[in-house]
Amino acid sequence: MTNINWKPNRDLDIPVYRQIIDYIKDKISDGEWDVGFKLPTQRQLATLFDVNRSTIIEALDELKGEGIIESRGSGGTIIVNNTWSLLTSTPPPNWYEYIEAGIHRPNLPTIQLINKLEYHRDIIRLGTGELSPELFPREMFSEVLMKISKKIYSLGYEEPKGLLYLRKVLSEYLKRYGIYVSPESILIVSGSLQALQLISLGILHPGSRVFIENLSYLKSLHVFQSAGMNLKGISMDNQGAIPNEVVSRNRNNMALLYTIPTFHNPTGITMTKKRREEILKRCESERVPIIEDDVYRELWLDKEPPNAIKSMDSKGIVLYMGSISKSLSAGLRIGWLVGPESVIERLGDIKMQTDYGSSSLAQWALAHWIDSGLYDEYLHQVRKELRIRRKVALEALDKYFSDIATWQKPKGGFYIWTKLNKKVSINNLFSEALKENLLINPGKIYGFSNNQYLRISYSYASLSDLDKGLKRLAFLVKKASK
Repeated sequence: MTNINWKPNRDLDIPVYRQIIDYIKDKISDGEWDVGFKLPTQRQLATLFDVNRSTIIEALDELKGEGIIESRGSGGTIIVNNTWSLLTSTPPPNWYEYIEAGIHRPNLPTIQLINKLEYHRDIIRLGTGELSPELFPREMFSEVLMKISKKIYSLGYEEPKGLLYLRKVLSEYLKRYGIYVSPESILIVSGSLQALQLISLGILHPGSRVFIENLSYLKSLHVFQSAGMNLKGISMDNQGAIPNEVVSRNRNNMALLYTIPTFHNPTGITMTKKRREEILKRCESERVPIIEDDVYRELWLDKEPPNAIKSMDSKGIVLYMGSISKSLSAGLRIGWLVGPESVIERLGDIKMQTDYGSSSLAQWALAHWIDSGLYDEYLHQVRKELRIRRKVALEALDKYFSDIATWQKPKGGFYIWTKLNKKVSINNLFSEALKENLLINPGKIYGFSNNQYLRISYSYASLSDLDKGLKRLAFLVKKASK
């Protein structure tokens, strides 16, 4: 989905459709939209420009008449001419062909649209997996920066595995979860997503199989698929992933399991201790390594979850991922990967080739935050705030959704996995919600097939917006199900 932050000015004497034509021509003549560029759909353009679809059709028809764009059926509307190619016999390169040949797959259109619209100020974000800016500890952050400014003697590149001070702090911190590792077995990464990218580049080969829960946050990304690997969904029940569905094809075809056992994204399920033991035993027998994504662990709201699968790992088959992107700040871009030293060395080398290390300042800040005890103090407060938000969201669901959906009370994390009772077009619901300035996360982006779920998040929107947004959404669901 292309980025459009412009809207026609209705106060001008120039007709709206003509303003849209001029805008598109400007994009083409400036070289931003080149030959081969695929325009958004008519429906998407109408939403982005805040106009009727008939206005878009009128503008596009004129551009087609001038030979600037061309409709190619299911292939969409493509730019086929521009200022350069009209004025010179040597046309510019067709960047669209280059883009199509790129290795990394584009995100699903719905996800691209979500990623862009999340930053519109007037929109209520009912699905965002991030802490509200209201919860950021500004005073504490200022205190941390003041303290570390007296410790830092340089902000140059750190070691390939990351700041040693931070790795030592994490080595001690992880013991509370039953994970005993040396600093040498910890790699600092720019968020857990980078850890997955490094694994896809450094451990697996094209054709490898990656088992994931069906449903899973990982399904909404193309980290492994872009590297030539195949995702295989395994079923879940209320105890977590089903172990006997993890089956390695043979020794020549590599496979691994990616799991979010604690406050699972998007379902909110927490894998029981017994199921964790069964998963580990199954993967040991099938010789399938495990990537354990544990970024929500610290956000328990009722009681602490079972210890990590990594805490039971005596054979070194678990790569353990942690991060502060959910618990503290996504923008600091700091996470960590724990595993056998040989694997960490390999991935650390790839990381140096990729970005030469995560932010030194962010690493120093997190190290002091944890080492000083401020992080524990902060977590106590943020859990208190999330309990309030969860209560408001559940009360709003009870008030507005009791006759149209079902859900379970989450024990931690951010999400209420909500199933609509009647079948509705989720695509239409998504579009209608946008017209009401509501941004929702459809459940289908996390699964291998369409479903009637919504991932409702109570972590980001304000308390008043949570109630107001869910009330509006309930009205749209009822309207769509008639």
